Amino acid sequence: MRKFTAVFAALAALVTLVSAPAQAADLGVWTGPKDNVRVAIKSCGTSTCGTVVYASPKAEADARKSGLTTLVGQQLLRDFEPTRNGNMRGKVFVPTLKVTLVGTAEFIDGRTMKAKGCVLGGLICKSQVWRRIDGVQQARAENVNYAP
Repeated sequence: MRKFTAVFAALAALVTLVSAPAQAADLGVWTGPKDNVRVAIKSCGTSTCGTVVYASPKAEADARKSGLTTLVGQQLLRDFEPTRNGNMRGKVFVPTLKVTLVGTAEFIDGRTMKAKGCVLGGLICKSQVWRRIDGVQQARAENVNYAP
C-alpha cells in the first residue's frame, strides 16, 4: 500500500482549490500521515499541478527501485481541476507503480483533505487524510529542500 503514498500526498494539496477561479493558485506544501513525501501544489495555467519537494530516505529508495534517480522534483499531479460537487479530479503519476491514474481530492477543511486513488477501473482504491503544512512548519523541517 505504500505505493499509493505519493498519490495521496499530491492529492492532499488540492483541498483549497475547490473555490478557486479559472486561474489556479499556489496552494502550498502538503504531507501525508507519515510525512514521508511532501508535494508543492501550484498553478499550471488554468489547472493545478503538484511536484515533490521532499521525500524521506525510504521514499527515495522506493523510487530508485522503480527506476527514478530521485523522487524530489517529480511532477505527480497533472491537470487537476474542480468537479461539479466541489471535489478535485486529475491525473496522478505513481512512480513505484510506474502508472498514471485518476485521482480525486475531497475537501474536509482548509488544511485537511481526503485523497483517493484507484486502479483497475475502480476495483482497488485507497484513501488517506493529508494535511497542509504552513511556512513555519516547513522552515523547521530538517533537511528539506524545497524546489522553486
